[in-house]
Amino acid sequence: MNFWQDLPQPFTALAPMEDVTGIVFRLTVAKAARPNVYFTEFTNAASFCSEKGNFSTIGRLTFNSTEKPIVAQIWGTKPEQFQQTAQELVKNGFSGIDINMGCPAKDVVKIGAGSGLIRTPELAVAIIKAAQAGAGNLPVSVKTRLGYSREEEFRDWLPKLLSTKPANLTVHLRTKKEMSKVDARYEYIPEIVAMRNDISPSTKLTINGDIRDYAHVLELHRQYPGVDGFMIGRGVFANPYCFEKPDPNSGGMPQHSALELIDLLEYQLDLYDKHRQIIPDRPEVVRNFDSLKHFFKIYIRDFRDSSDWRQKLYACKDTTEIREVLANLKVTL
Repeated sequence: MNFWQDLPQPFTALAPMEDVTGIVFRLTVAKAARPNVYFTEFTNAASFCSEKGNFSTIGRLTFNSTEKPIVAQIWGTKPEQFQQTAQELVKNGFSGIDINMGCPAKDVVKIGAGSGLIRTPELAVAIIKAAQAGAGNLPVSVKTRLGYSREEEFRDWLPKLLSTKPANLTVHLRTKKEMSKVDARYEYIPEIVAMRNDISPSTKLTINGDIRDYAHVLELHRQYPGVDGFMIGRGVFANPYCFEKPDPNSGGMPQHSALELIDLLEYQLDLYDKHRQIIPDRPEVVRNFDSLKHFFKIYIRDFRDSSDWRQKLYACKDTTEIREVLANLKVTL
């Protein structure tokens, strides 16, 4: 059941991103050019384990069979909650479970979760082992950072994670303190590869940070052949077609027109309407409309007056109004 062992080399993954990588955007990326692995948004294990909280996490954990392999990413601080959550996620049909040990958000870190776990490695190890116990044969992976405040912390931190033999280890090549304010530290990749090879050679190694597109993936893989996978996060905002492979004839990356980008946005609107209602018998429980506005900058750009058109879209109150603005925009292009 360990799908990580069957992935191509190198494989690609869409990074889990809060209020971004729900089913609507994941399927939109699939329409453009799909990665090899999908991750859900972060789901709080404590919320999942409470009756009320479990109800509220349904939207985060919605997926369909076309997205497999898909990994549920969970976060928290209580090993017993990770074990219980893992047991339930197995029943939900996920391909794997990933533990978030890299989120730098203040409200997550202040309770010791996300990248806060870097400061409590014994607890981090206990959480992984608890998730593994609950997951049974389902693979458990971990996503983390080089360190909390100093990149050199990885020399003590990563071996502790690797000692648990995770199915995959994703390393964002920055510290919690650095956020995304500095360039990813690619210079540490050879040392991390050697560490993985020595401690847990069966663990797949995925690198995250400043990866632009599939052409960049191939470039990095040639430079660092010991890396198995490459995860793209913010790069998808610069190019929703970032997982597209080079043109077999020219060898270059395919180019996409403004109209193609608008068509892709309209496809995302269709998906939003389809999945707007999160719970079938609760019509009042719907996806946040304003979250759609995060995505306008992906599609409406690089042409004259694109900023003005985005402002018109921001003023819209439903998808019908958005489509009307887009129809008018198409006439001008």
